[in-house]
Amino acid sequence: MELSDALQMLPPPPGSFIDREELIQHVGEFAISQGYVVTIKQSKKDKVVVLGCDRGGVYRDRRKSIDEASGEHARKRKSGSRLTNCPFELVGKKEDGLWVLTVKNGSHNHEPMKDISEHPSARRFNEKEVVLIKEMTDAGLKPRQILKRLRQSNPELLSTPKHVYNIKAKLRQGNTTVRRLKTLRPLTAAEGNSEPSTSTEPSWKKRYPPRVPNLIGGRFVNSQSSTSIDVLNPATQQVVAQVPLSTVEEFKAAVFSAKRAFSSWRNTPVTTRQRIMFKLHELIRRDIDKLASIITTEQGKTLKDAFNDVSRGIELVENACGMAMLQMGDFVSNISNGIDSYSIREPLGVCAGICSFSFPAMIPLLMFPIAITCGNTFILKPSEKAPGACVHLAELAMEAGLPNGVLNIVHGTNDIVNAICDDDDIKSVSNVGSDAPGMYVHARASVNSKCVQIHVGARSHAVVMPDANMEASLSALVTAGLGSSVQRCMAIIFVGGSKSWEDKLVERAKALRVDAGTEPGVDIGPVISKQVKERLSRVVQTFVDNGAQLVLDGRKIVVPRYELGNFVGPTILTDVTEDMEGYKGEILGPVLLCMQAATLEEAISIVNRNKHGSGASIFTSSCAAARKFQNEVESGQVSAFFTILTIFFKRSE
Repeated sequence: MELSDALQMLPPPPGSFIDREELIQHVGEFAISQGYVVTIKQSKKDKVVVLGCDRGGVYRDRRKSIDEASGEHARKRKSGSRLTNCPFELVGKKEDGLWVLTVKNGSHNHEPMKDISEHPSARRFNEKEVVLIKEMTDAGLKPRQILKRLRQSNPELLSTPKHVYNIKAKLRQGNTTVRRLKTLRPLTAAEGNSEPSTSTEPSWKKRYPPRVPNLIGGRFVNSQSSTSIDVLNPATQQVVAQVPLSTVEEFKAAVFSAKRAFSSWRNTPVTTRQRIMFKLHELIRRDIDKLASIITTEQGKTLKDAFNDVSRGIELVENACGMAMLQMGDFVSNISNGIDSYSIREPLGVCAGICSFSFPAMIPLLMFPIAITCGNTFILKPSEKAPGACVHLAELAMEAGLPNGVLNIVHGTNDIVNAICDDDDIKSVSNVGSDAPGMYVHARASVNSKCVQIHVGARSHAVVMPDANMEASLSALVTAGLGSSVQRCMAIIFVGGSKSWEDKLVERAKALRVDAGTEPGVDIGPVISKQVKERLSRVVQTFVDNGAQLVLDGRKIVVPRYELGNFVGPTILTDVTEDMEGYKGEILGPVLLCMQAATLEEAISIVNRNKHGSGASIFTSSCAAARKFQNEVESGQVSAFFTILTIFFKRSE
């Protein structure tokens, strides 16, 4: 009967690889994260490679035949055997130019290793160390001198001079040109990825359209799911990527990797974790243009908005860089006779984040940098509509030195969301998105005793007072309400009359340029999908049917050269009231609602009665009105834009 712990040792997710070495490296590193080691059992270099658990097979009976004269057996082996005839077996075959990994038998009949340093492979050298050994051998250094130099850069190295002699012999024979699991020590999560990868471009990037991979145990692996979702360019309807609906086994593998990495990661000094965040910050800045391009291609917002999306995310990484101060506890001496009180901030364990498409870079950076810098490990589920930025950020995190298993990515839809909410090993869930999905995540995850953090609902209000500066206010209102086709949802409340304001507002809105997000000078890009475009059209019509005035209609706009795009032009509705169904929900498109209030008090009441109080602002030249608004309005974020009248005195001689 198999051991219960053995059942938790998952096989590596099958997939396709650009060459044999990439496949072997993937298997070896994943196996280490699960608590076992693989070896090459059979190999035909250009056709097939068979990999098995290093505890497979049995020792042969080495006893000689009975000596008739003495009547005794030959000496038996005294040491215990590690071999358990483990049935685990994987097969890699070359098909159509790619190496395809399949699991022939994914089960084990032994317990996982608790510490990789206990395994003989831990005393072998990795590829980088072999290169250094060759260089030092050519320079005339002796094995003990070589070992001393290696331990200066890696004090935990367990190898002996004997292992150096063995490598030197293999170098003379020319047997170290290919990275072999029997010869080289695989990298563990504790060693991390301190150097950027110099391997060839992964196979998933060489396909078109690329099928975005999962990140499991420090490796980007292709999902074995036969079902995927097309990611479409909103401006052209061209398929730019495919998102797999990951299997339950792949999700469990990601959780297991995160759980296994947690024990060592939580004990990593916070300053070490901070240094990785500093490096990640540097790498995101380096690739900010690439990230913005990915966002625009998949989600539709303009390059300027996409750049701002990444910039806001960078600020969140900067916050994580200060974790040494943020994670400080409290201490109160002698709180009672002979009693001191202190608190320590400790990581929870495996955390998870469920992202929406509205901010493809900022939302994941809102989640995983803070979580992992606190000492947690993380499972990230990107939006299936815009996954590219998440995957690239994960690549940068690995390049920054994040250890294997600390950050994992699993793609999917409802099934993966449910798995995140239900899995007992996940201790905390964060979600950013719309009302209904967010409340569902909150209810389901809370029932399973998880810490749940949700950010849902998007309705911002702008209160415009009669004394506000018209030119400055209109510029801000048009930019805030219509400057992006995706994540804005604003209602303007005019106090004391709105006719003159509305005419100017329409004039400004008509001047906005609607085009593909990659075009120069564009103000509004396409919405993310045809379904969103159709929903916006229905919402606008609902307002009209309920008595609102449609003073600017952008539903039927056609953009030259992008006739298939999901474009919605600037749309303005006036005479909107609180009881209209569209006002109660989210719009999330370039649709601006205009309302009226007789007094500032009435305007504040309108803002406070709306359950989506994500942000509120006031435009006025009165400091008293701004202060009243700031103190009485109930919104997550409050802004005041007011014009100060400055009088310049001319001094007389």
